[in-house]
Amino acid sequence: MDKKTVFECSVIDLGKVSFPEGNLTVIENDSQFPFDVRRVFYLYDIAGGESRGAHSHKECHQFLIAASGSFEVQLDDGKYKTQVFLNRPDVGLHIPPGVWASEVNFSSGAICLVLASHTYNENDYIRNYDDYLKYINE
Repeated sequence: MDKKTVFECSVIDLGKVSFPEGNLTVIENDSQFPFDVRRVFYLYDIAGGESRGAHSHKECHQFLIAASGSFEVQLDDGKYKTQVFLNRPDVGLHIPPGVWASEVNFSSGAICLVLASHTYNENDYIRNYDDYLKYINE
């Protein structure tokens, strides 16, 4: 495995086109986006105080966007930890495989939009933190 660090996670400004009626942000494969999107899902109706995520991927890249409201993403590479606050629908966070991520502190009505480089595969997930530490240290 090519070991990734929290320093390889990047906040990307997707830009926006403004109209009198509102704004538009575009994400396209084969553009400045860091990977081709194979799956899209979103998290919503997260109760206050709850968290989501708390896992790592072996191959899948993820890109998280606060489509509405706000939340924080805690990133951990086994050595360093950092936290990113997302609160704009035209900015997202790229999380490469091999970085542990948890989404926390959701605001009321927050929607977390997730774009993924791979379709769902349970074998790609590392859901136990001790297993994650073993995996990255192999």
